[in-house]
Amino acid sequence: MPTAVMTAVDDLLGTAATRLADGTAGETDGPLRVGVDLGTANCVLVVLAGDRPVWVGAAPSGALADGVVVDFARATATVRRLKQTAEAALGAQLADAATAYPPGIPVADARACRFVCEAAGFGQVTLIDEIAAAQRTLGVRDGVVVDVGGGSTGVGVFRDGMLTGLDDRPGGGHHLDLMLAGALGIPLEEAEPYKRAHPDDSFPILVPGLQRIAENVRALTPDAADLPLHLAGGALMIPGAGDVLARYLERTVITYPHALLITPIGIARSAP
Repeated sequence: MPTAVMTAVDDLLGTAATRLADGTAGETDGPLRVGVDLGTANCVLVVLAGDRPVWVGAAPSGALADGVVVDFARATATVRRLKQTAEAALGAQLADAATAYPPGIPVADARACRFVCEAAGFGQVTLIDEIAAAQRTLGVRDGVVVDVGGGSTGVGVFRDGMLTGLDDRPGGGHHLDLMLAGALGIPLEEAEPYKRAHPDDSFPILVPGLQRIAENVRALTPDAADLPLHLAGGALMIPGAGDVLARYLERTVITYPHALLITPIGIARSAP
């Protein structure tokens, strides 16, 4: 990927991360587009003015499992709260949105993601798969986009900018948290905060889980071993995770700062 493109992506993610961290809203000097990422661990809502992130919010979810809505009421309430908070910060009504689903889930389950957003107060809701959303942020021409979420790992193979393969498998951040909680003897809900606060202590425990994710990527990309991997999603925001995959697969792996926000931004770019 050209350096200028990488720099632009990094700057975009940095701006979004700043919005998320400080809760401030940018100037809304253009049409607003909204993306809702209904993640397994967290729900992220991104508002763009043009292509600029002007508001980013996140809240614990727990309403999805492996990309499937398992608690409709909780998911709806979470999205509604984020929508109302964004509207108050921006001083504008958010009418429509886009949301995404893992590429391998059934159509009925994918539609449930749209129904959640509609129930939360959005009118027209566009559905897009998570790999297509990540690609709208990264703009990969020749490479494999790997989106590792809480419940699953999705991959999309791109050659000359065209999608030539799309699939996913169970296995992601939730499974890493299970490993960490079991090894340390702590409650599951404490595993993620511990991982963020103590990355050096957590990393050796998580290496086998990272290698399992790498095996999933290998199985999903049998005809793309020549292409670099571009990592998206929050599950692999662990220092050294990209190096584990690179060594295990003997492939080039490209990581991004604030990779958690790659897919939500792409979802917003897909909004009406």
